[in-house]
Amino acid sequence: MQLYVRDFIVHKGYLDLAQQRNLVDELRSVVRRAPLFRPLTPYGKPMRVQMTSAGRYGWYSDHRGYRYIECHPSGGAWPNVPDTALAVWSKLISEQRQPDCCLINFYDQDSRMGMHQDKDEADFSWPVLSISLGDEALFRMGNDKRGGSTESLWLHSGDIVIMAGAARLKYHGIDRIRSGSSGLLTKGGRINLTLRVVD
Repeated sequence: MQLYVRDFIVHKGYLDLAQQRNLVDELRSVVRRAPLFRPLTPYGKPMRVQMTSAGRYGWYSDHRGYRYIECHPSGGAWPNVPDTALAVWSKLISEQRQPDCCLINFYDQDSRMGMHQDKDEADFSWPVLSISLGDEALFRMGNDKRGGSTESLWLHSGDIVIMAGAARLKYHGIDRIRSGSSGLLTKGGRINLTLRVVD
């Protein structure tokens, strides 16, 4: 089922359970090579989510600000983007242009993500594609400026969100995680992948 909410495109249940499990297995391989870490905001506070990346670039934050970097903080190269995630991108976004970055966020039951824009990329004509795995998350969608009315939607494991066109620079965030709502991840929690063209 495809929904349009405040210009965000939501594909409910796009990945079946077998595809979700396969993607989780691929992500385990990524995390072994590029372990999860908790970056600092430019204000010196640790973020509430743990993250890592795959692809040509990884997203990063510290006192110098938000940006993409070419290596994991440990110095190792970022692993390749998982094949299952690339297949989703090819089907829904483009077969010719692959994403440069797959940002991987892990949310435990207490994690949140404040309202923000994805605007560290060079070309906003390319969409951001988001894949949800594991526990349900309350996704809040806002406007192209901070403040004003918002709308929220529960994202389930296997859902896809596309931020394109009018939604590309709209504020969005995760208000809370519904702990134990999915059995996909052995120890619970939620994984969110966002695939982006960076250059």
